[in-house]
Amino acid sequence: MRRVLECIPAATAWLTLVFLVVASWQLPSVVVVFIVLYDLYWLFKVLYLFSHLVVSFHALRRNMRTDWVARLRAEQEGRWETVRHLVIFPFYRESREVIRASLRALVAANYPRERLLVVLAGEERGGTEDMAVAVAIQAEFGNEFGGFLTTVHPGEIPGELPGKGSNETWAARTAVRELIDARGIPHDTVLVSVFDMDTRVAPEYFGILTFRFLTAAHPLRSSYQPTPIFSNNFHTVPVFARLIGLSATFWQLMQQGRPEQLVTFSSHSMPLPALVAVGYWDSTIVSEDSRIFFQCLLRYRGDWRSVPLIYPVYMDAVAGRSFLGAMRNLYKQQRRWAWGVENFPYLIEALSRTPGIPVRVRWFWLWRTFDGFYSWATSSFIIFLFGVLPNVLGGDLFRTTVISYNLPRITGWLVNLSSVGIITSAFLSLFIIPAYREKGRHWTWSLWALLQWVLMPLTFIVFGSIPALEAQTRLALGGRFRLGFWKTPKALVERS
Repeated sequence: MRRVLECIPAATAWLTLVFLVVASWQLPSVVVVFIVLYDLYWLFKVLYLFSHLVVSFHALRRNMRTDWVARLRAEQEGRWETVRHLVIFPFYRESREVIRASLRALVAANYPRERLLVVLAGEERGGTEDMAVAVAIQAEFGNEFGGFLTTVHPGEIPGELPGKGSNETWAARTAVRELIDARGIPHDTVLVSVFDMDTRVAPEYFGILTFRFLTAAHPLRSSYQPTPIFSNNFHTVPVFARLIGLSATFWQLMQQGRPEQLVTFSSHSMPLPALVAVGYWDSTIVSEDSRIFFQCLLRYRGDWRSVPLIYPVYMDAVAGRSFLGAMRNLYKQQRRWAWGVENFPYLIEALSRTPGIPVRVRWFWLWRTFDGFYSWATSSFIIFLFGVLPNVLGGDLFRTTVISYNLPRITGWLVNLSSVGIITSAFLSLFIIPAYREKGRHWTWSLWALLQWVLMPLTFIVFGSIPALEAQTRLALGGRFRLGFWKTPKALVERS
């Protein structure tokens, strides 16, 4: 049964694309109607999404100007002092500079450091080089926080997939035993944050996280999602890497504007009792960051949600030793993100055998998961490429019709109207990326920052739909085509 379910996303996407190609030849008028209706639907969807983007953008700037520790002292006196933060950094073959930069951001945070318990989670397969880096980092930062622990995840554990999920699960189990239980810290006062090694928290991160936790309607039944901004190495990566990073940031902002659809992504935080209850992150899959949300949704019979922090953590955009190397890495990263489609068959099976979850919740998450990956694999092809197919394949008779004459005008008009989303993103990027706000930048830098967005249609296809379609196809084929964990190369050039 699982193999059948794994074929559904790829089969649906491929059937859609093949149908549109064949129908453009045999039934071009039908395809025209479909393309126009789809472009019209996408126009309304863009307007809806970007209204959320603008609202979240203003909330982000407002949250970044707020002293959250001051608010905690004023509004949560006597409660916030009991909260502890367990911060886990899984790493594998990272440079000492990347690790130091992330830990320096913790040291610089506006939050009592004695309430931070930090875990540097290494891999045995990283060898002596990784161990030497860990020893150096322990010597430098070991006394900076309320607790500091270095763990080493053993290699070749039967049944595990080597990667971030298995490493952070090992680290969390060890930390609970040695940093939490050994000190008698109550589990319900601990928030666990798991960060990619390049993640650098903004100064008020733990302040706003603590505030949201203490004021949430269901604090122990919620994940807490920051806004990832891929800007640590913004000056040094190719334009396509910058655009993909910005797109991911803006998508997260849109999702945080509609929290009922928000799923944990990459760096995130959650209460320790729930993490323990679901058995920590899944050690057998690639997309453990989103899977942990669904593990909790199932464990608590639908009573789980993500609370948007609308506050940044800064991360690296994809880098490489050359332009082509960076493009290969970028494609692999997007394919890995798209591998989250493995959650779809998991959800169908898990929901079918988990009683007590409301029907509305079941269908909502099944549809949102399917629709998200289906659109990821097909929408860019339909919007930017397939609009010309009826005129190309429809034959001479069709090309003499009024429909054929007006097709490029109608679709072009709808796509141009939809470009309001790209234009909005271009201007917002000038305010959200620290590199764009640096003093002394010549006006030509801002002009280029705006002009680069004309590459978005190509970016959406090459680094959006194609890797998503490949990931779904690999899931359907199974066996040796399945993806393992691939570590995204971090910044080759460090910036202060």
